[in-house]
Amino acid sequence: MPRHEGMHFNYDEIVRLVRPGSSVLDLGCGDGELLHRLIHRKQVRGRGVDREEAMIVQCIARGISVYQGDLDEGLKDYGSGSYDYVILNQTLQMVHRPVMLLQEMVRVGREVIVNFPNFGYVVNRMQLMFFGRMPVNRDIPYQWYDTPNIHFCTRKDFVALCAEMGIPILHEIALRRTHRVPPVLRNLFATEICFVLRGNHAPEPAQTSVSSS
Repeated sequence: MPRHEGMHFNYDEIVRLVRPGSSVLDLGCGDGELLHRLIHRKQVRGRGVDREEAMIVQCIARGISVYQGDLDEGLKDYGSGSYDYVILNQTLQMVHRPVMLLQEMVRVGREVIVNFPNFGYVVNRMQLMFFGRMPVNRDIPYQWYDTPNIHFCTRKDFVALCAEMGIPILHEIALRRTHRVPPVLRNLFATEICFVLRGNHAPEPAQTSVSSS
């Protein structure tokens, strides 16, 4: 999970979304920093999953329960509705089978939190328009040939995918590094988007409408 200057703000926003005492499965958990915050601030029962051995070692050093696994193989080891929250932070764009993973996440989690870079950010659009090359900037600091990001999408792309898959969106936060972006500006000026989705085994809540504007 790549780090950037707004990562701690990103963590804090996700922590606010999680109810105290919940069970949490953090996919692509990295060094365990997000889970560490959730455990100490919200007293969650947390477990992480990551495929990198170095990240596993750091999680263990923090005292975090962690499992080494490949997200592209799905979540077959986890029962349906077995976690209150399944979190995927800055990892959706790195997996080979994002649709399959989303299906698995809404099966396992009563609620799902997905946070990913917004490729529709205005700086990315301008770099493509004026230079005709894949964007490289402070939010996407990789060349096209060595990037870990293989499935970039925009906010609108993700909203459309959720509609196609029949996954209700409960809440949305648009972020630009260290502050929130107003809804009217989110498609252009958010560098990342955080969605809360309803899992298959969650009770029907009052749904917040999400427009594609």
